Amino acid sequence: MKPPTPDISDPAHRVGGRLPAHGDLNLLRTFLAVYRAGTFTAAAPVLGLSQPTVTAQIRTLEQQTGRELFTRLPRGVEPTPVAHELAAQVAGPLDALTALEAEGTAAGRTAPVHLAGPSELLCVRVLPALVPLVADGVRLRVAQGLPEPLLEEMRVGRHDLVITTRRPRGRGLPSVPLADEEYLLVASPAWADRIAAHAGTDLCAALREVPLVTYAEDLPILRRYWRTVFGKQLTTRAAVTVPNLYAVLSAVNAGAGVSVLPRSLCQEYLDSGRLSLLHDPAEPPLNTLFLVQRPGAETNPDVLRVRDLLRTAAHDWQR
Repeated sequence: MKPPTPDISDPAHRVGGRLPAHGDLNLLRTFLAVYRAGTFTAAAPVLGLSQPTVTAQIRTLEQQTGRELFTRLPRGVEPTPVAHELAAQVAGPLDALTALEAEGTAAGRTAPVHLAGPSELLCVRVLPALVPLVADGVRLRVAQGLPEPLLEEMRVGRHDLVITTRRPRGRGLPSVPLADEEYLLVASPAWADRIAAHAGTDLCAALREVPLVTYAEDLPILRRYWRTVFGKQLTTRAAVTVPNLYAVLSAVNAGAGVSVLPRSLCQEYLDSGRLSLLHDPAEPPLNTLFLVQRPGAETNPDVLRVRDLLRTAAHDWQR
Protein backbone atom coordinates (compact mmCIF):
# COMPACT_ATOMS: atom_id res chain seq x y z
CA MET A 1 0.00 0.00 0.00
CA LYS A 2 1.33 3.46 -0.89
CA PRO A 3 1.88 5.88 2.00
CA PRO A 4 -0.80 8.58 2.20
CA THR A 5 -0.09 11.98 0.72
CA PRO A 6 -1.04 14.65 3.29
CA ASP A 7 -1.98 18.26 2.79
CA ILE A 8 1.46 19.89 2.79
CA SER A 9 -0.08 23.33 3.24
CA ASP A 10 -0.57 22.35 6.88
CA PRO A 11 2.61 23.29 8.81
CA ALA A 12 2.19 20.19 10.95
CA HIS A 13 2.74 18.11 7.85
CA ARG A 14 5.85 19.81 6.46
CA VAL A 15 8.43 17.35 5.17
CA GLY A 16 11.19 18.85 7.27
CA GLY A 17 9.22 18.11 10.39
CA ARG A 18 8.76 14.45 9.51
CA LEU A 19 12.28 13.43 8.47
CA PRO A 20 13.86 10.97 10.90
CA ALA A 21 16.03 12.62 13.51
CA HIS A 22 18.99 10.60 12.24
CA GLY A 23 18.00 10.37 8.60
CA ASP A 24 20.26 8.33 6.33
CA LEU A 25 22.15 10.67 3.99
CA ASN A 26 22.42 7.86 1.46
CA LEU A 27 18.63 7.69 1.23
CA LEU A 28 18.44 11.43 0.67
CA ARG A 29 21.14 11.25 -2.00
CA THR A 30 19.23 8.49 -3.73
CA PHE A 31 16.05 10.53 -3.52
CA LEU A 32 17.74 13.58 -5.05
CA ALA A 33 19.26 11.52 -7.86
CA VAL A 34 15.86 10.04 -8.76
CA TYR A 35 14.23 13.45 -8.51
CA ARG A 36 16.75 14.89 -10.97
CA ALA A 37 16.96 11.91 -13.33
CA GLY A 38 13.23 11.25 -13.57
CA THR A 39 13.55 7.47 -13.37
CA PHE A 40 14.95 4.87 -10.99
CA THR A 41 16.84 3.30 -13.90
CA ALA A 42 18.58 6.55 -14.89
CA ALA A 43 19.50 7.37 -11.30
CA ALA A 44 21.10 3.98 -10.64
CA PRO A 45 24.39 4.46 -12.59
CA VAL A 46 24.76 7.98 -11.22
CA LEU A 47 24.72 6.52 -7.72
CA GLY A 48 26.69 3.39 -8.57
CA LEU A 49 23.76 1.24 -7.45
CA SER A 50 21.49 -1.31 -9.05
CA GLN A 51 17.99 -0.27 -10.05
CA PRO A 52 16.35 -2.60 -7.46
CA THR A 53 18.52 -1.03 -4.75
CA VAL A 54 17.43 2.46 -5.79
CA THR A 55 13.79 1.36 -5.73
CA ALA A 56 14.21 -0.20 -2.30
CA GLN A 57 15.88 2.91 -0.88
CA ILE A 58 13.12 5.19 -2.13
CA ARG A 59 10.53 2.86 -0.62
CA THR A 60 12.41 2.97 2.68
CA LEU A 61 12.52 6.77 2.67
CA GLU A 62 8.81 6.92 1.91
CA GLN A 63 8.14 4.62 4.84
CA GLN A 64 10.32 6.70 7.16
CA THR A 65 8.68 9.98 6.16
CA GLY A 66 5.17 8.60 5.84
CA ARG A 67 4.91 10.32 2.47
CA GLU A 68 4.63 9.23 -1.14
CA LEU A 69 7.54 10.94 -2.91
CA PHE A 70 7.01 9.72 -6.46
CA THR A 71 4.06 8.69 -8.56
CA ARG A 72 5.08 5.63 -10.56
CA LEU A 73 4.38 6.07 -14.29
CA PRO A 74 4.71 3.62 -17.20
CA ARG A 75 7.97 5.40 -18.09
CA GLY A 76 9.70 7.01 -15.14
CA VAL A 77 8.31 8.72 -12.08
CA GLU A 78 6.58 12.02 -11.34
CA PRO A 79 7.63 13.86 -8.14
CA THR A 80 4.76 14.59 -5.77
CA PRO A 81 4.40 18.04 -4.16
CA VAL A 82 6.06 16.58 -1.08
CA ALA A 83 9.05 15.53 -3.21
CA HIS A 84 9.36 19.02 -4.67
CA GLU A 85 9.46 20.44 -1.15
CA LEU A 86 11.98 17.88 0.06
CA ALA A 87 14.24 18.48 -2.95
CA ALA A 88 14.21 22.22 -2.27
CA GLN A 89 15.29 21.52 1.32
CA VAL A 90 18.07 18.99 0.72
CA ALA A 91 19.55 19.83 -2.70
CA GLY A 92 21.75 22.69 -1.52
CA PRO A 93 23.22 20.96 1.53
CA LEU A 94 23.76 17.65 -0.29
CA ASP A 95 25.43 19.33 -3.26
CA ALA A 96 27.69 21.30 -0.93
CA LEU A 97 28.60 18.11 0.94
CA THR A 98 29.38 16.34 -2.33
CA ALA A 99 31.65 19.20 -3.36
CA LEU A 100 33.52 19.05 -0.05
CA GLU A 101 33.95 15.30 -0.34
CA ALA A 102 35.22 15.61 -3.91
CA GLU A 103 37.67 18.31 -2.88
CA GLY A 104 39.06 16.18 -0.09
CA THR A 105 39.33 13.10 -2.28
CA ALA A 106 41.05 14.92 -5.11
CA ALA A 107 43.42 16.83 -2.78
CA GLY A 108 42.26 20.13 -4.17
CA ARG A 109 41.92 19.01 -7.80
CA THR A 110 38.50 19.28 -9.38
CA ALA A 111 37.05 16.51 -11.49
CA PRO A 112 37.20 16.69 -15.29
CA VAL A 113 34.35 18.48 -17.04
CA HIS A 114 32.39 16.12 -19.28
CA LEU A 115 31.19 18.08 -22.31
CA ALA A 116 29.33 16.84 -25.39
CA GLY A 117 27.76 18.21 -28.56
CA PRO A 118 27.80 18.10 -32.38
CA SER A 119 31.26 17.14 -33.61
CA GLU A 120 31.59 20.00 -36.10
CA LEU A 121 30.60 22.66 -33.59
CA LEU A 122 32.91 21.21 -30.96
CA CYS A 123 35.89 21.35 -33.29
CA VAL A 124 35.22 24.71 -34.93
CA ARG A 125 33.77 26.77 -32.09
CA VAL A 126 33.76 25.11 -28.69
CA LEU A 127 37.24 23.68 -28.20
CA PRO A 128 39.05 26.81 -29.48
CA ALA A 129 36.97 28.91 -27.06
CA LEU A 130 37.98 26.72 -24.11
CA VAL A 131 41.74 26.78 -24.73
CA PRO A 132 42.34 29.44 -22.03
CA LEU A 133 40.67 27.25 -19.41
CA VAL A 134 42.71 24.20 -20.44
CA ALA A 135 45.87 26.26 -20.09
CA ASP A 136 44.64 27.22 -16.61
CA GLY A 137 44.30 23.62 -15.50
CA VAL A 138 40.72 22.70 -16.39
CA ARG A 139 40.46 19.11 -17.56
CA LEU A 140 37.97 18.28 -20.32
CA ARG A 141 36.44 15.00 -21.45
CA VAL A 142 34.67 15.66 -24.74
CA ALA A 143 32.18 13.46 -26.60
CA GLN A 144 30.21 13.99 -29.79
CA GLY A 145 26.83 12.76 -30.92
CA LEU A 146 23.23 13.53 -31.84
CA PRO A 147 20.94 15.51 -29.52
CA GLU A 148 18.63 12.82 -28.14
CA PRO A 149 21.32 10.20 -27.36
CA LEU A 150 23.50 12.83 -25.68
CA LEU A 151 20.61 14.06 -23.53
CA GLU A 152 19.74 10.50 -22.52
CA GLU A 153 23.37 9.98 -21.54
CA MET A 154 23.25 13.19 -19.51
CA ARG A 155 20.20 11.92 -17.65
CA VAL A 156 22.24 8.97 -16.40
CA GLY A 157 25.13 11.23 -15.38
CA ARG A 158 27.56 10.75 -18.26
CA HIS A 159 27.83 14.44 -19.24
CA ASP A 160 27.98 17.66 -17.24
CA LEU A 161 27.24 20.00 -20.16
CA VAL A 162 25.67 19.28 -23.54
CA ILE A 163 25.29 21.62 -26.51
CA THR A 164 22.28 20.60 -28.55
CA THR A 165 20.04 21.89 -31.31
CA ARG A 166 16.95 20.78 -29.38
CA ARG A 167 15.66 22.03 -26.05
CA PRO A 168 15.29 19.07 -23.67
CA ARG A 169 11.75 17.93 -23.00
CA GLY A 170 10.43 18.35 -19.48
CA ARG A 171 11.96 20.19 -16.56
CA GLY A 172 14.57 17.65 -15.54
CA LEU A 173 17.42 19.16 -17.58
CA PRO A 174 17.69 22.96 -17.37
CA SER A 175 18.90 24.70 -20.54
CA VAL A 176 19.57 28.18 -21.86
CA PRO A 177 19.76 29.42 -25.48
CA LEU A 178 23.42 29.69 -26.43
CA ALA A 179 23.48 31.02 -30.01
CA ASP A 180 21.65 30.95 -33.34
CA GLU A 181 23.43 28.98 -36.06
CA GLU A 182 22.87 30.36 -39.57
CA TYR A 183 22.68 28.01 -42.57
CA LEU A 184 24.07 29.00 -45.97
CA LEU A 185 23.63 27.72 -49.52
CA VAL A 186 27.16 27.24 -50.89
CA ALA A 187 29.13 25.75 -53.78
CA SER A 188 32.59 25.91 -55.26
CA PRO A 189 33.37 29.05 -57.34
CA ALA A 190 33.19 27.01 -60.56
CA TRP A 191 29.67 25.80 -59.78
CA ALA A 192 28.67 29.26 -58.59
CA ASP A 193 29.65 30.74 -61.96
CA ARG A 194 27.70 28.09 -63.88
CA ILE A 195 24.62 28.57 -61.71
CA ALA A 196 24.78 32.37 -62.03
CA ALA A 197 24.95 32.09 -65.82
CA HIS A 198 21.67 30.17 -65.91
CA ALA A 199 19.84 31.53 -62.91
CA GLY A 200 18.33 34.71 -64.29
CA THR A 201 15.60 35.58 -61.79
CA ASP A 202 14.91 32.00 -60.71
CA LEU A 203 17.77 30.56 -58.68
CA CYS A 204 15.64 27.62 -57.57
CA ALA A 205 15.08 26.55 -61.17
CA ALA A 206 18.77 26.89 -61.98
CA LEU A 207 19.62 24.54 -59.12
CA ARG A 208 17.45 21.67 -60.42
CA GLU A 209 20.24 20.19 -62.50
CA VAL A 210 23.01 20.79 -59.97
CA PRO A 211 24.22 17.79 -57.89
CA LEU A 212 23.19 17.95 -54.23
CA VAL A 213 25.58 16.87 -51.48
CA THR A 214 24.17 15.79 -48.11
CA TYR A 215 24.91 13.79 -44.97
CA ALA A 216 21.54 12.00 -45.00
CA GLU A 217 19.52 10.44 -47.79
CA ASP A 218 16.39 12.47 -46.94
CA LEU A 219 18.33 15.79 -47.30
CA PRO A 220 16.99 17.34 -44.05
CA ILE A 221 18.94 20.63 -44.13
CA LEU A 222 18.47 21.12 -47.87
CA ARG A 223 14.75 20.40 -47.71
CA ARG A 224 14.33 22.89 -44.89
CA TYR A 225 16.19 25.56 -46.88
CA TRP A 226 14.04 25.03 -49.96
CA ARG A 227 10.86 25.13 -47.88
CA THR A 228 11.66 28.19 -45.76
CA VAL A 229 13.63 30.28 -48.26
CA PHE A 230 12.24 29.34 -51.67
CA GLY A 231 8.79 28.35 -50.43
CA LYS A 232 8.98 25.12 -52.46
CA GLN A 233 9.36 21.41 -51.84
CA LEU A 234 12.72 19.95 -52.82
CA THR A 235 12.14 17.00 -55.15
CA THR A 236 15.70 16.41 -56.39
CA ARG A 237 17.49 13.39 -54.99
CA ALA A 238 20.94 13.50 -53.45
CA ALA A 239 23.86 13.03 -55.81
CA VAL A 240 26.38 12.43 -53.01
CA THR A 241 25.61 11.19 -49.49
CA VAL A 242 28.47 11.28 -46.98
CA PRO A 243 28.76 10.48 -43.24
CA ASN A 244 28.87 13.97 -41.73
CA LEU A 245 28.99 17.71 -42.36
CA TYR A 246 32.77 17.74 -42.51
CA ALA A 247 32.56 15.36 -45.45
CA VAL A 248 29.86 17.54 -47.05
CA LEU A 249 32.17 20.52 -46.78
CA SER A 250 35.06 18.58 -48.30
CA ALA A 251 32.96 17.31 -51.21
CA VAL A 252 31.43 20.72 -51.99
CA ASN A 253 34.82 22.39 -51.76
CA ALA A 254 36.17 19.85 -54.24
CA GLY A 255 33.39 20.71 -56.70
CA ALA A 256 30.95 17.83 -56.17
CA GLY A 257 27.90 20.13 -56.14
CA VAL A 258 25.96 22.39 -53.78
CA SER A 259 24.80 22.03 -50.21
CA VAL A 260 23.57 23.94 -47.18
CA LEU A 261 26.07 24.22 -44.33
CA PRO A 262 26.23 25.99 -40.96
CA ARG A 263 28.12 29.27 -41.14
CA SER A 264 30.48 28.17 -38.37
CA LEU A 265 31.73 25.32 -40.55
CA CYS A 266 32.12 27.12 -43.88
CA GLN A 267 32.92 30.75 -42.97
CA GLU A 268 36.68 30.25 -43.32
CA TYR A 269 36.16 28.79 -46.80
CA LEU A 270 33.95 31.70 -47.80
CA ASP A 271 36.48 34.23 -46.51
CA SER A 272 39.30 32.60 -48.48
CA GLY A 273 37.25 32.26 -51.68
CA ARG A 274 37.33 28.47 -51.70
CA LEU A 275 33.52 28.48 -51.46
CA SER A 276 30.95 30.88 -52.84
CA LEU A 277 27.69 31.97 -51.25
CA LEU A 278 24.90 31.27 -53.75
CA HIS A 279 22.08 33.07 -51.97
CA ASP A 280 21.77 35.72 -49.27
CA PRO A 281 18.13 35.72 -48.12
CA ALA A 282 16.79 38.37 -45.78
CA GLU A 283 15.94 35.66 -43.24
CA PRO A 284 18.24 32.63 -43.57
CA PRO A 285 17.29 29.41 -41.77
CA LEU A 286 18.50 29.31 -38.18
CA ASN A 287 19.06 26.58 -35.61
CA THR A 288 19.12 27.64 -31.99
CA LEU A 289 21.86 26.01 -29.97
CA PHE A 290 21.03 25.24 -26.34
CA LEU A 291 23.46 24.72 -23.49
CA VAL A 292 22.16 22.05 -21.11
CA GLN A 293 23.60 21.52 -17.63
CA ARG A 294 23.18 18.36 -15.60
CA PRO A 295 21.52 19.04 -12.23
CA GLY A 296 24.17 18.73 -9.54
CA ALA A 297 27.06 19.40 -11.94
CA GLU A 298 27.46 22.86 -10.42
CA THR A 299 29.23 21.28 -7.46
CA ASN A 300 32.29 21.15 -9.72
CA PRO A 301 33.49 24.78 -10.06
CA ASP A 302 35.18 23.97 -13.37
CA VAL A 303 31.78 23.10 -14.87
CA LEU A 304 30.66 26.63 -14.05
CA ARG A 305 33.84 28.08 -15.57
CA VAL A 306 33.29 26.14 -18.81
CA ARG A 307 29.61 27.08 -18.88
CA ASP A 308 30.25 30.78 -18.34
CA LEU A 309 33.06 30.96 -20.91
CA LEU A 310 30.91 29.21 -23.53
CA ARG A 311 28.07 31.66 -22.94
CA THR A 312 30.48 34.57 -23.35
CA ALA A 313 32.19 33.13 -26.44
CA ALA A 314 28.84 32.38 -28.10
CA HIS A 315 28.21 36.11 -28.53
CA ASP A 316 30.97 36.10 -31.18
CA TRP A 317 29.66 33.02 -32.99
CA GLN A 318 26.81 34.98 -34.57
CA ARG A 319 28.10 37.19 -37.35
